[in-house]
Parts: sequence; C-alpha cells; structure tokens
Amino acid sequence: MRADQGGGGNGGANGTEAELSDSLKTFGAVLKALRESSGLTQEEFALRVRYSAAYVAKIEQGKRFPPADLPGRAEDVLGPVAVKVLTAAAKSLTRRAVLASWFRQWAEIEEDAVSLYTYECRAIPGLLQPEAYIRAIFDRRLPPASEEQIEREVASRLERQQLISAKNTAFSFVIEQSVVARRMGGRDVTRQVIDRLLDMSARRNVEIQIMATVQEDHCGIDGQMYLAETTAHQWLGYTEGQRSSSLISAPKDVSVLLQRYGKLRSQALDCRATVTLLEQMRGAL
Repeated sequence: MRADQGGGGNGGANGTEAELSDSLKTFGAVLKALRESSGLTQEEFALRVRYSAAYVAKIEQGKRFPPADLPGRAEDVLGPVAVKVLTAAAKSLTRRAVLASWFRQWAEIEEDAVSLYTYECRAIPGLLQPEAYIRAIFDRRLPPASEEQIEREVASRLERQQLISAKNTAFSFVIEQSVVARRMGGRDVTRQVIDRLLDMSARRNVEIQIMATVQEDHCGIDGQMYLAETTAHQWLGYTEGQRSSSLISAPKDVSVLLQRYGKLRSQALDCRATVTLLEQMRGAL
C-alpha cells in the first residue's frame, strides 16, 4: 500500500486524473453555457458573483474546482432553473478522486468515525493545516507538481478539513513541537499554523497536545500513527512511510497502537500547557 504523506490527501492517483479532468471540464462547459444563455460575459458574470474573471475562466476551462458557494452566488444572476442545473452538475464532482488510491480507504473510514486520534512527527496533520501551509508542502514536493495539480490538491484538503466542523467526532492530536518549530514555509506561514492550532484547540470536540522537544520518556519512536473508532466501536489504525502505508485492522496490532497512543497523550503537554507553549512560540516569531 503506497503512502500519502503529510496527513493524507497529498498524492494524486494517476488512474483518476483523466476522470477528474473530464468531470471538471464538463462542469465548466455547463457553467459557460448557462452564463452565455443569460447574455453575460465572463467579466460581467464574475463581477455579479464576486469572483475574479480569471477565476471564473479557470473554472469554465476545467482547471479549478468550483467553490461550494458558487450555485448560491449565481442564483440571482442565472435564475433558479439554471442554478438547479449547476447544482446537479456540482454534485457529480468529488474531490475524493484527487486523493491517492492508497489513501481513499482511510479517508472513507475517517468520514464515518466517531473518534479520530493522530500522532504526527513529520508534518502538521492534514486536518489542521492552513491553506498557506498546504501550499508550502506542495511547492516543495518532488517531483514538482503542476499549478493545476496543486490547486486540485489544495481544494481537496481544505474540503476534507470540514470533517472537524461537520461531525460530532471526537478528535485528538499529539504533535511534535519540532514540527511547528521547523517553520515550514517561513515565519508568516508558521504564524498561520499556530493560529490554526489555537483556533482548533478551542473547539469542544478537538484536543491538541504538543510533545515537547525535550522529553526523556517518549514511546513514539516508531513514527506517526492514525487511529479511528468506527460507528460499530471497532478501532482501526493507519501508518505511513516513504512511498508506503498500511491499514491495520488486526485487533492485536491495533491494541499496540492504542497503548502507544495512550502513553503518548500522558507524555505530551496537556491542552492548557499546549496553548501556553503555542502562544510563546508565536510571540517568538
């Protein structure tokens, strides 16, 4: 099983690129036809829906995912019937197609989970990454991705983050301090990362704990791990490496990960101490 680094949703699956491109082009063609039938130029339409003309052009060309609020913004411009057509076309799109095939199974498990635990020692977990950090990751990835690929990946990850606000799932994150201190993307990006972590930590269903850089008792030496509790209260695990990953379902193996995660939570700073540390790190930037 191949890996999707950086908390999931990073890699594009070659087998879905053509399918995804065709569906985006179809949506773009529908939008263009509806716009033209209303007698509007791209510039006129863009002004009325409060997007740039260049952005509308890229959507019509199938080079950008349409924003979720596009049908709502277009209703007064195109009319209710046209918006129904546009909404139906939007439903045919799925950003899950952007997710690498080896990650999609875990992404489906995430969507239905009642509890999600994450320990990360490489990067900020994907569900917590601000857009600037996501772009910093893809800008530095090798082999280099095209601008079109990067835009699709960014849109996919941002949509996936809606899991945190859309569900009653309990989230727990243990993140190594060194991941934040690395300053991936620079000082401004790191400020956005810390602000995002502080904002998320204020949610009732989210616990974020930082593992201090100096910690003599540390049981996470074997690397990052993800754990999910299903609606049937079965626990599953997921781990990643360089170009490899594993979905873990054997109860004995999942039990090992749960034991380790429980120990990591006891070794990391508690939630209040984590907030204090993050505020200090932000002040030092």
